[in-house]
Amino acid sequence: MTSPTPLTPRGALAATALVLAALTTVLALTVRYGGYFSDPVGLFGWYAACWALFTAALLAVRRVPAHRVTWLIAAGAVAVTVTGLVGPPRTSTDSYRYAWDGRVQSAGVSPYDHTPQDPALARLRDPWLFPTGAACKGPDLASIPHTGSAPRCTRINRPAVHTVYPPVAEAYFLAVDQLSPAGARHKPLQTGAALISLGVTGALLLILRRRGDDLRKAAYWAWCPAVPLEAVNNAHVDVLGVLLAVAGLGLAASQALSRRAAAGGLIGAAIATKLMPAVVLPGALSGVRRVRDAAAVLLPAAAFAVLTYLPYVLLSHGSVFGYLSGYVEEEGYDDASAGSRYSILRLVLPDTWALPVLIALVALDGRWEWLGIPLAGAAVYILAPTLGFQPSLSNIAYGAAAALVLVATWIRRRAASSGRPRPGLLHDSIRKTSVP
Repeated sequence: MTSPTPLTPRGALAATALVLAALTTVLALTVRYGGYFSDPVGLFGWYAACWALFTAALLAVRRVPAHRVTWLIAAGAVAVTVTGLVGPPRTSTDSYRYAWDGRVQSAGVSPYDHTPQDPALARLRDPWLFPTGAACKGPDLASIPHTGSAPRCTRINRPAVHTVYPPVAEAYFLAVDQLSPAGARHKPLQTGAALISLGVTGALLLILRRRGDDLRKAAYWAWCPAVPLEAVNNAHVDVLGVLLAVAGLGLAASQALSRRAAAGGLIGAAIATKLMPAVVLPGALSGVRRVRDAAAVLLPAAAFAVLTYLPYVLLSHGSVFGYLSGYVEEEGYDDASAGSRYSILRLVLPDTWALPVLIALVALDGRWEWLGIPLAGAAVYILAPTLGFQPSLSNIAYGAAAALVLVATWIRRRAASSGRPRPGLLHDSIRKTSVP
C-alpha cells in the first residue's frame, strides 16, 4: 500500500478554506439553534462540532505557504466573527446589563447608584429590556416589583443589585449607547464586540510579525469558536480587556521606558475593564531585571486603573464598586473548598476569565493544549443545568483539560531533551515569549 501524496501548497490552501467554510456554517447554525434552555445537550453537540472543525482548520493551515497565511487568517477571522451576529445572545444575559448601564449614563445618572428595578429610573425603561404582561414568560426573564395585575419583568440578570463593572467597561457601554440608533436593541453591543475581536486578530498578527514568530498562532484566536459564541454573540465586554491586554503585552517587550509605560497604561485600562487581565502582569514583567523597568509598567497600570474610577466617584452618591463583593461571594471565588464549577480551574484562574483572556495568551505563546480549558468551561456552563450542577461535571471537564496540559507538557519536554522537534499543531518551533 502506497503512502498518501502530501498536499501541495495550493491543495493545503484549498483544504483550509474548505474547513473554514464548514466551521463558519456550523457556527452560524449553532447560534441560530439556541437550545440553552430547551436542549442543552444538543447545543453542546453543536459546540463540540465547532471545536472539531476548529482543530481540523489548525491542522490544515500547517501546510499553507507563509506568504499566504496573513490574508487567510484575516479572511477566516472575518467569516468566523460574523457568525456571532446572526442571532440574539444565546447563553448569556450580561449584555442586557451593559445596554442598561449605557442608557442610564446617557441620562446623566451614575450606573453605580441605582439597581435596574429601582423605581427612580422607571422613566428609562422600554419594552425590550423591561417586558410586561404575557411577554414576561420565559426562563431568561427576572420578575421585578410592580403595582397592578400585569406582571413586570426584565431581561437583566440580578435586577435587584447594583452593577459590577469597572469604569472602562462603563465608559464603553456609554459610548455604544451614544452611537446606537433608536431601537437597535442588542445589535450595537454585538457589532462593537465583533469589531474589537477583529482588532485583537490584527494586533496578534502585528505582534507575531514583529517578533519574527509564526503568524499561524493568530489562528488560535481568530478561528476559535469561543470568540464568535462568547465575545460576539453574547457580547461579553471581556473582549475589550483582551484587546487592551494584548496591545499592552506587545509593547511590554520593548526596552524603551516610554513604551513600557504605555504598556502599563494599556494593561491598567484592561484591568479597569473586567479585572481579569491582571493575570497578564507577570508576563509583562518577564525578563525584567531592574526595579526601574518594573516600575515603568506597574506604576502606570496602577495609576490608570485607579484614576479611571475618579469621574465615577465624583458622579456617584454611593460605592463605585457596586455588587463586586457580592458577586465574588455568590460565585464562590472566596471559598476554595466550595463544590462549584471552579473546583479545578481555580488552581489556575476562574473560568469566567478563561475564555477570552486565555485564548489570547495561547495565540501569543502557541501552547495549544491550554485551549482545553475554554472548551471545558463551555461544557460545564451548558450541561450543568441538565446534570443538576453536580461538582463531578466540573471535576471531569477541568480534570480532562488539566490532563491534556500535563501530557502535552511532558511530551514537549521529552522531545526537547532528545533533540527531536517539539509536537504541536504548528510545524514551526515554538519560540520563548514574554507570556507565561
